[in-house]
Amino acid sequence: MTLKILHTESSTGWGGQEHRTFKELVSLRERGHTLEVACRPGARLGDRAEEAGFTVHRIGIRGGADLKAVWKLRRLLRRGRFDVVNTHSGHDSLVGGLAGRLAGTPLIVRTRHLALAVTSLATYKWLPHKVVAVSDWVRRYLVSVGVPEQDAVTVYTGIVPPPPVERSTLRDELGLAEDDILIGTVAILRFEKGHKELIDAAIPLLAERPKVHLVFAGDGPIYDRLVAYIGEKGLSDRVHLLGLRRDIPNVLAGIDFFALATWQEALGTSYIEAMAAGRAVIGTAVDGVPEVIQDGVNGLLVPAKDEAALTRALYTLVDDPELRRRFGAAGLEITRTRFSVATMAAEMEAFYLRSLAERRGR
Repeated sequence: MTLKILHTESSTGWGGQEHRTFKELVSLRERGHTLEVACRPGARLGDRAEEAGFTVHRIGIRGGADLKAVWKLRRLLRRGRFDVVNTHSGHDSLVGGLAGRLAGTPLIVRTRHLALAVTSLATYKWLPHKVVAVSDWVRRYLVSVGVPEQDAVTVYTGIVPPPPVERSTLRDELGLAEDDILIGTVAILRFEKGHKELIDAAIPLLAERPKVHLVFAGDGPIYDRLVAYIGEKGLSDRVHLLGLRRDIPNVLAGIDFFALATWQEALGTSYIEAMAAGRAVIGTAVDGVPEVIQDGVNGLLVPAKDEAALTRALYTLVDDPELRRRFGAAGLEITRTRFSVATMAAEMEAFYLRSLAERRGR
């Protein structure tokens, strides 16, 4: 059975949530389904979807129960005879959920991408028929606040394997030698991602090991504060801020291992991308991260904001290249199965079909 699916998104930015939605669009189209997007004017997801040949409907969602937007979406859903409407953010889940109910759309789905507290239970419990969580941790949380357990399912975010990098240009760019040890992080520069905590934990290591460097790829609201903090600590030649990069596979190929001291993470796609590049990882045992990192198998897990534990983990991987190799190989194998785009697409397809059959049976 081929499906006609409308994804809605009220966010105009581009982050992990929008990236996952885009990958679902592409991968389910490759499986023979028809997918379209309804989003705000100027939304990056809409731009990317149009570039990829998808039909995009630009609807100005002002926030809350925007009745004009509800009416437009209801008309679109009825005219298009969609089997599924899949919502993603707060405003579009309210508008899309109401429109789907009024249009009689057979299946309304809400995807929960975040590890934050739910602010509107209606967009999880009453408007959608089913909820998709990006990790078991998120699913358990949703059930704990009232989402019926039988209506919530976990589908992990899949990643596209990075293209092979014959030789990374990162060390040349930074003027570093082949025997320097680079600890890399790829993440938006926000307080909750733990960049400052990682710097603090690495200070003893940087003082004792002149060959060790930290490399941060990403931009964000604390960029200037990080620059100032690195300068205050006298580490400007040891902690390198790369800014926003479009060559993440090249960056990951140039580091020795990956570390991210995040405080909260629904799943941890950055860890998965590093694992797909064959890199050992250090992460924090918060939210969905333990579902990605198996401590002692493909990386090391430490408690969040535990500076001493993070310092020990950094020393361990800096001093043991064979352990880094073993962790990297294990992580690469995990991404080829559990966290592949093909697995995500197959599970989303099966979930849609199963849920539609269940509702028709009722």
